[in-house]
Amino acid sequence: MSATATNRSPLPTVSVVIPVYQNAGSLRPTSDALRALAARNAGAWRLEVIFVDDGSTDGSARELAELAAERDEVRVVSLSRNFGQVPALVAGLERASGVATVVLSADLQEPVALVERMVEEWSQGSEIVVCYRVARSDSLVATGGSRLFYSLIALSHPQMPRGGFDFFLLGQRARRAFLALPERNRFLQGDILWLGFAVKMLPYERQPRPVGRSQWTLGKKTKYFIDGLLKTAYWPIRAMSLVGLTVALGGFLWAAIIVVRKLLGGIPAVGWAPIMIAILVVGGVIMTMLGVIGEYVWRIFDEVRGRPLYLVARDSAEDGSATPAASRHDVAPRD
Repeated sequence: MSATATNRSPLPTVSVVIPVYQNAGSLRPTSDALRALAARNAGAWRLEVIFVDDGSTDGSARELAELAAERDEVRVVSLSRNFGQVPALVAGLERASGVATVVLSADLQEPVALVERMVEEWSQGSEIVVCYRVARSDSLVATGGSRLFYSLIALSHPQMPRGGFDFFLLGQRARRAFLALPERNRFLQGDILWLGFAVKMLPYERQPRPVGRSQWTLGKKTKYFIDGLLKTAYWPIRAMSLVGLTVALGGFLWAAIIVVRKLLGGIPAVGWAPIMIAILVVGGVIMTMLGVIGEYVWRIFDEVRGRPLYLVARDSAEDGSATPAASRHDVAPRD
C-alpha cells in the first residue's frame, strides 16, 4: 500500500471490528488508541471502526452511543440480546467495507499499535495476518488449560500457534470466504486457518486487563473447547470406536478365561465386586460414547433448524432503526 495517496486514488479503508460485551470503561480508550494510529497513517489509509454490542448491560451501550455521535469513523451495531462472541464478530465482518479488516478485542489487552504492522504485512501479500500470544498475564490454570486445548487442536491444524489467537487481519478475499462458511457452531481460529490463504504470524505479549473482568466464563470456554474438538477432527468418533473395540476384546478375553476355568474345575464364588466393576466400567463407557454422539446430534439439529446467527436491534449507520438481520448474505469469494 502506498504511503501517499493521489487525488485520483482515494485512500483505502481499513476496518476494525470490535465485539463488545460488558466492556464499559475500556471502549473510549480503545477508540482513542485507534484514532491515534489512524492519524499516524493518515496519508496511507482511512479508518472504519465497527463496535458490535452483544447485549451488554453494564453501560457499554451508552459509551458506544457517545462515541458514534462524536466520531465519524465509529459505527455501532447493537444486537437484540447476547448471542456470543463469534456471532457478534460475524455481524461486524458482514458490515465491514475495508480492503482489510482487523478483529480486535475491547479489553485493551492487545497492542493496538500492532495494527499498523498487520496492515503492512497484508499490503505485502499476506491475505491473513495472525497475531499470536507468546506470553499472557493470566492465571496458571488459564494458561495451562489454553496450552492443553490448542495442543490437541494442533493435531488437526498444524499451523495453530501455541496458545491460539484472537487478534487477526483478513483481506477482502479471506473475509468473504470466511463469511461464506455455513456453520453456526464455529471454531473461529480453525476456520481462518482452514481457508488456505497466505498467512503471516506475528507474536505479541498479552497485557493484563486494566478495566473490568473477563466475561469468558468456564461454561463458554467448555462449549468452545467442545466445538473446536468436534469441528476440527474426526478423532472423537474414532476414539469411541477404539475404546469400544478394546472393551469388547477385554470382555471376550474375560469370557474365555471363565470358560477355561469352568472346564478345568469350576469357578469359586468370589462375590459381587467383579460383576459390579464390569457393569460400572462398561456402563460408563457406553454413556460417554452416547454423550459424544449427543454433542454431534445437537449441533446437527442446530444447523438444520436454520435460525439467524444474530438479530440486530440498532445500527448507528441506519439512523438507529430496529432491523432484524439474517446471519449471512451472498458473500461467496470472488477474485
